[in-house]
Amino acid sequence: MNSFLEKNKYPQLLIAAIAALFFIPFLGHLHLFDWDEINFAESAREMIATGNYTQVQVNFLPFWEKPPLFFWFQSLSMQLFGVNEFAARFPNAICGIFTLLALYKIGKKYVNERFGFIWSLFYFGAFLPHLYFKSGIIDPVFNLFIFLGIFYLAETIRTEKKLATKNACLAGLFTGLAILTKGPVGLLIILLTFLVYWAFNRFKRISTFKNIVLYALCTFAISFFWFGFELIKNGPWFLIEFIEYQIALFSEPVAGHKQPLYYHFVVVFLGCFPMSILAIRSLSKKLVFNENDQANFFKKWMVYLFWVVMILFTIVTTKIVHYSSMAYLPLSFLAAWNLNLLLNKNQKPSLATNITNLVIGVLVSVLLISLPLVITYKEVLIPYLKDDFAVASLGIDVHMYGWEFMIGIVYLFAVVMMFLLYQKKKLISALLLGSFSTAVVLMLFNIFVVPKIERYSQGPAIEFYESIQGEDAYVTTVGFKSYAHLFYFKKPLPQNPLHANNEWLKEGDIDKSVYFVVKINRQSQINGYPDILKVGEKGGFAFYKRLPL
Repeated sequence: MNSFLEKNKYPQLLIAAIAALFFIPFLGHLHLFDWDEINFAESAREMIATGNYTQVQVNFLPFWEKPPLFFWFQSLSMQLFGVNEFAARFPNAICGIFTLLALYKIGKKYVNERFGFIWSLFYFGAFLPHLYFKSGIIDPVFNLFIFLGIFYLAETIRTEKKLATKNACLAGLFTGLAILTKGPVGLLIILLTFLVYWAFNRFKRISTFKNIVLYALCTFAISFFWFGFELIKNGPWFLIEFIEYQIALFSEPVAGHKQPLYYHFVVVFLGCFPMSILAIRSLSKKLVFNENDQANFFKKWMVYLFWVVMILFTIVTTKIVHYSSMAYLPLSFLAAWNLNLLLNKNQKPSLATNITNLVIGVLVSVLLISLPLVITYKEVLIPYLKDDFAVASLGIDVHMYGWEFMIGIVYLFAVVMMFLLYQKKKLISALLLGSFSTAVVLMLFNIFVVPKIERYSQGPAIEFYESIQGEDAYVTTVGFKSYAHLFYFKKPLPQNPLHANNEWLKEGDIDKSVYFVVKINRQSQINGYPDILKVGEKGGFAFYKRLPL
């Protein structure tokens, strides 16, 4: 790799080109997925529809969960590309390019150019980090801002005088942006990481009072851009509701997202394959650092950040997959750290590490092989299903070419080759194979398999919403929570304040037609209303209509 880097005069351009090649194409190939992707895209669409860019809404009602920054990015993208899936996901694809460039530059700064490439390759080629850059969820942008806030906070402590002052301001800038993206949890993660670092340094003085004040002022100024404006313009009610909702997320399982304590550890270590297994050795080593070594200094911050995120979201009652995604960045650093040490010592990973990597890779491959086969031979599975919704959903005729399972076979071959390359001490070759095979397989799977799965899960409902788009009517769901009808029907700004009241839509004095979408195993929730008539059924969904009197 060293000779390759010496020959390449524009390494950052190469990284950006690779990221763009894998993150941007086919962003609009799939419908958005309930809940989060559609929820966030709908909030951005409603910003455009209402012209209200300060208060986040969904279903044209206040949405307390998030500040507006990410929705500003999405609404800008929608104004450029239209209100569609591509526009909703485009901000994260751009974020992916900047994230890989940031990892390369920071890795080069603290260790060397080779380390920067290794770090960016690990992150690029891990399952969940890669997928998130092709999604419309908020976390990739949030994670980048937190990571940069911590990086510049560390630089504030490490550097002196003018550089420290500049870094303190930049740390405050990115902390403020994190707060504007996802709320106070952005500040919480950064401050907890700093406090852990400070505690391990026995609370001795690590920065000047001036820089601490500058950091606080910059954080306050950036976050005040929305929090302060909202308070001045509309009073405290919106912010009070927002803060109360944030507290609820920490103290109770909001929306039923309750999982066991070990949930995030399983998600991170399986979801970040293949880099996660190599990172374990760096995590388990005793924390003895040389303070004069800038690389070891930054490793300390990455270890602390990883454990802060994992412990914090283990404690938080509401557990959602992407809540712990901030841990992916320090985990990728630790994987790069371990590989870099092995390269310096001309060693290979331990046999236990390599076998674990192989076993998880084989399990992932089996999953990639099995899913297309289940779709192809669904008739064999259907008699064993006890869920009426699942049986009806699988009744849709979805065309399969028959070779889609070969994507998983290709990945299985890559996993075995990666094992052999590590055993032969060809570490860079193994890294390149693992990263690019993951990226290619994910792209192929998203093109040829995931759309077929989506056709069974939510496709019929979304097709129905799109078919009635433009009608002067109400659309709602019964018996299940969804945001898809809002985005794909493109619900217009309502004139009636009762528009979100399902009971009024079922039996009230409605002023226009109402469409109801219900899962077929829950039709009893709507069959008792004599003036609500069934107008269709497809897959696991039934469609009803009520006319105004």
